[in-house]
Amino acid sequence: MLGSTEHDTPPPQRAGSARWIALSILVLPVVLVAMDMSVLYLAIPSIGKDLAPSGSQMLWILDSYGFVLASLLIVMGNVGDRIGRRKLLMIGAAAFGIASAVAAFAPNTEILIGARAVMGIGGATLMPSTLALIRNIFEDPGDRTKAIGVWTAAFAGGGALGPVLGGVLLDFFSWGSVFLINVPVILVLLVLTPILVPEHYNPVNSKFDLVGAVLLLAAILSIVYAMKRCAEIAGFDRPSVLSLLAGVLLVIGFVVQQRRSAAPLIDRGLFRNPVFVAGVVAVTVGMLAMMGPNLFFAQYLQLVLDMGPFESALWMLPMTVAAGLGATAAPALLARTGFGRTLGIGFLICAVGLLVVAFSRSVDGVWILLAGGMLLGLGATIVITPATESVVSQAPEDRAGAASAISETGSELGGALGIAVLGSIGAAVYRVSVDVPAALPDEVTHAAGETLAGAHQAAAGLPAELGGALLESARSSFSQGFSVAAVAAAATMAMLAVVVPLLARRPGAPEPETTEKTLDIAH
Repeated sequence: MLGSTEHDTPPPQRAGSARWIALSILVLPVVLVAMDMSVLYLAIPSIGKDLAPSGSQMLWILDSYGFVLASLLIVMGNVGDRIGRRKLLMIGAAAFGIASAVAAFAPNTEILIGARAVMGIGGATLMPSTLALIRNIFEDPGDRTKAIGVWTAAFAGGGALGPVLGGVLLDFFSWGSVFLINVPVILVLLVLTPILVPEHYNPVNSKFDLVGAVLLLAAILSIVYAMKRCAEIAGFDRPSVLSLLAGVLLVIGFVVQQRRSAAPLIDRGLFRNPVFVAGVVAVTVGMLAMMGPNLFFAQYLQLVLDMGPFESALWMLPMTVAAGLGATAAPALLARTGFGRTLGIGFLICAVGLLVVAFSRSVDGVWILLAGGMLLGLGATIVITPATESVVSQAPEDRAGAASAISETGSELGGALGIAVLGSIGAAVYRVSVDVPAALPDEVTHAAGETLAGAHQAAAGLPAELGGALLESARSSFSQGFSVAAVAAAATMAMLAVVVPLLARRPGAPEPETTEKTLDIAH
């Protein structure tokens, strides 16, 4: 209302039962999107047997979903701000469900890759829409922080649920079941969302920045490809370097274009807000802390300790429980210690967890891994929950979707960066320290000297004594690489425990908890 003052603004409403019920609906797509990032790994052998994809096609089956998802988050966040966040959620859910059904019954590799890409498009609409709607529905800052804690726990839980659920389904059904499980959940979402979730949108009908969207899409796609390529080869090669350079140039072009755009995709003023910047940095690095070591955890359990995929997934479940506890404990810690100190505490817990992980042994280190991994999950979600809330709250209400998408893009890039950087460190240590027996064929020597999986394959074709010696050396070398990567990550977390709180406390930084009016539109 024109002419009103801050004293005329009613206090934020505490959330009633209807809003918490709406939250239970909004976390459904979050679980699905996170689950579909990890559920496919166990199904790869069955897919390879049925569809016989080439090596390149197999990588695209794995990566097309994540590439498209990460590249479209900010674009879709802006679309939701303009056409309605609930409407975009419904459209994206329908696309995700249909593409899941197509993937489940894909008769060939090309259709499976295309279906995975469409699932990525749907996922890119779901993540920022759910987070922006939570921001709109929960007016009270304390309630909103709790709701985002639930959202964070659902995301972490979905990522861990993927391998477990995949292992169960693949014991009884074909590989298509890992996709088909999405369909009934999407149907529930499509039925209940219009009933229980209010619509929110930006009433200002500003022009959509198509040029900026194309530049941003190309930039993020190039950067994510470079990171994933580095993770695959545990280093740099010409395609990864060229892709990274192209991504950097496209980012520069995007920044220049945004300065001139009448309706920019990203509100530049947000990046002058220290709390917003601290939140984005914390979300990005928090996901790096969670996702990077997961690459080692799965390999350590299966290839060092000889566990099966399903058993390995069960051993990783306590880490997910710890992550859920961190997400639910973060609001209370935030209220007691403040924004900057909460982030610092979370990063320090991550650092301690990683240092514990570094002591994992190649013979019997599962309990050390479990203890360190639980600390890591706890600390990472203590960081991510208030950081995500700060990013969402600092943005104007009409740009909530775009701000949520910035947070989600940071988490996607952080996860990819963690896998690429920590994977490269571990692989470099492995190559230097592994002792491959002499007089083996060149291709066997090369495979065993590059990865622990290669050493397993090489050992299977060797006499028992020689193969056992190779595996012992390879497992020890992998554990050494794991330890070095964990120590490097711990040092990074310890540094950020100091830097990020200082960034958030810069003079003039506003409080991260703001109140705002929501625009509720009749169903």
